[in-house]
Amino acid sequence: MLKNLAAALFGGTCFLCRGGARELLCAACEADLPRLSPPLCPSCALASPGGAVCGRCLARPPRYDGTVAALAYAFPADALVHALKFRGELALATLLARLLLERLPPLRDVDCVVPVPLSAPRLRSRGYNHAVEIARPLAAALRAPLELSLCERRRDTAPQLELPWSERSRNVRGAFAAAAPLAGARVAVVDDVMTTGATLDEIAATLKDAGAARVVNWVVARTFPPA
Repeated sequence: MLKNLAAALFGGTCFLCRGGARELLCAACEADLPRLSPPLCPSCALASPGGAVCGRCLARPPRYDGTVAALAYAFPADALVHALKFRGELALATLLARLLLERLPPLRDVDCVVPVPLSAPRLRSRGYNHAVEIARPLAAALRAPLELSLCERRRDTAPQLELPWSERSRNVRGAFAAAAPLAGARVAVVDDVMTTGATLDEIAATLKDAGAARVVNWVVARTFPPA
């Protein structure tokens, strides 16, 4: 279904190379996408021998319970994410949702899908929330409830990408609030990119404080930590 929608919107031209294509991307550009390959840490989706929980997550266990990521945040995946996030190429959300859907385990065990919220000023400025645009076709394909107001960003924060990695946790501390009790709920939080995981960790803590039993991250792309 998601492939058919992308083909209807961009059929005939590859979004990346502008060559001929039956889908949003031609076969060559789709093959060039930097798909993540096992073994990965089930908690943070970074490389880990044997697919075990990695040393970082053992040393400082995150508040979320797992992460699924489709791509490495590298060319040309980063070009697709930027086009959606900053240029308003909303049809790309369908492609990114499909790539993420292909990586999800058969047993998803979630009660609802929650996109990472934007602050009110940033939403007014941009006109849309890219995480919502990815989550919408994803939730529809899974026939899972999409909760757009369950998690709220109650204060504006500096963009994470403008901050050193060491300052990102402090930047989002206390930035989110749950709009309703979540007694025992299993929640999937959707975003475009996971870098340090600070935002997703803060959201997981917020949802668990409201009663959620399990919170997992579903992200399109994963950034690798600096060497």
